[in-house]
Amino acid sequence: MIESADIREWRTHDVVDAGGHKIGALEAVYVDTSTDEPAMASVQVGLPTRHRLVFVPLDGAIVGPDYIKVRYDKSLVKDCPAIGTDDVLPAADEEAIFRHYGMDYQTGTGGERQLARR
Repeated sequence: MIESADIREWRTHDVVDAGGHKIGALEAVYVDTSTDEPAMASVQVGLPTRHRLVFVPLDGAIVGPDYIKVRYDKSLVKDCPAIGTDDVLPAADEEAIFRHYGMDYQTGTGGERQLARR
């Protein structure tokens, strides 16, 4: 399991796929609100003048000295629903991200969102 205390040190590290192909730079980590464990990462992708943030699950991720390797292919991650680099992930958009990766989405019992940014 990835230690939550190390999350702050990951910002700006490269995010790579299982084949070692760079996807982008880690922007933030989102934890599952029911477990407080790292669940998703936002990754800055795109051209220098057109950056955007995409999301990738952290299940099975490996943290190296200057990278985070995820188990999802670069093309799948880059096709994920995106937000602007200055935007906040709207609660209504969370489910689409989970669906993109074939994952179940479940809000809290009081309708709370599943992800919280760290």
